[in-house]
Amino acid sequence: MTELHLWLRHEARTTERRTPIVPDDARRLVGDGVELTVEESPQRVFPIEEYEAAGCRIAPAGSWVTAPRDAVVLGLKELPDEPAELTHRHVFFGHAYKGQPGAADLLGRFAAGGGALFDLEYLVDDTGRRLAAFGFWAGYLGAALAVLRHRGRLRAPLTPTTKEDLDETLKPAADDVEFTGLVVGALGRSGRGARAAFATAGADPTCWDLAETRDLDRTALLRHDVMVNAVLATSPVPPFLREQDLDSPDRRLRTLCDVTCDVGSPLNVLPVYDDTTSWDEPVRRLRDEPPLDLIAIDNLPSLLPLESSTDFSAALLPHLRDFGVSGPWGRCLDRFRAASRAHGVDAGESRDH
Repeated sequence: MTELHLWLRHEARTTERRTPIVPDDARRLVGDGVELTVEESPQRVFPIEEYEAAGCRIAPAGSWVTAPRDAVVLGLKELPDEPAELTHRHVFFGHAYKGQPGAADLLGRFAAGGGALFDLEYLVDDTGRRLAAFGFWAGYLGAALAVLRHRGRLRAPLTPTTKEDLDETLKPAADDVEFTGLVVGALGRSGRGARAAFATAGADPTCWDLAETRDLDRTALLRHDVMVNAVLATSPVPPFLREQDLDSPDRRLRTLCDVTCDVGSPLNVLPVYDDTTSWDEPVRRLRDEPPLDLIAIDNLPSLLPLESSTDFSAALLPHLRDFGVSGPWGRCLDRFRAASRAHGVDAGESRDH
């Protein structure tokens, strides 16, 4: 393979515990001849000593800004606001291609510095299927938190845990009242995760996917106690819930978890809220009478950082070995250029470094 320098950055978001490369996979990359620099990070679920033992070079947190220009900077969530000019190739979830707030600013920073975004959301195969995703764990946690809230057992602030400990709290207690659950997008990764969490909680949810959302029955939707949305829309569709639905006298719905968190996007299928919730305040009340609670946390898998990082890293590893400007990575680059043009930003045609 051609010489490749990957630079694993510290995550600026204080609640981000995950990593796209776990130490075992870092060792495999180093063994393949990849130069791998890992920034120190006090919050990453794996200690820096494990990366050092795997043969990685260690660098201070945030030092990617002065990394060699040919280094590929790898992360998960948003970049810090500085520097204003991004000169490197970056791999992370940019959330900038659907008209989200701040999208034009981010793409403009790449244009100003000559860098490029390889957005992990768009790392797909020939059929458009995602090649590395946290979806299962996002769905699992989304449903788990919704059930715990509905049963009055959700405690804030949220803290990272293990699946074993989470499942122990999720198991039904003798005095738990039965409820009806609904998973929308039940056949996708997130939907499968949500269904698994409901099963652990002793519930058998209604499962909707394309057939049911194509001709949506909102009255039937509102008859469920707990709803988990796991649909990531790629083209405009009628919203699943509207403001007037929340005031319907027939609404039985009490707890809503939006795993997708596409807030601010014109493709948002739940335009009934305008901001995400957080680990400190995971629940927002949308209606008081009867109550309707919203959970919309955009880094849910970070609450199970060990399990979610291990799965994601295993899926990403073979594609990092083949990093380049063709195949899935080429499609990422094409999407970046198209999004830049759509936002009136000149990304140039040569980002191969």
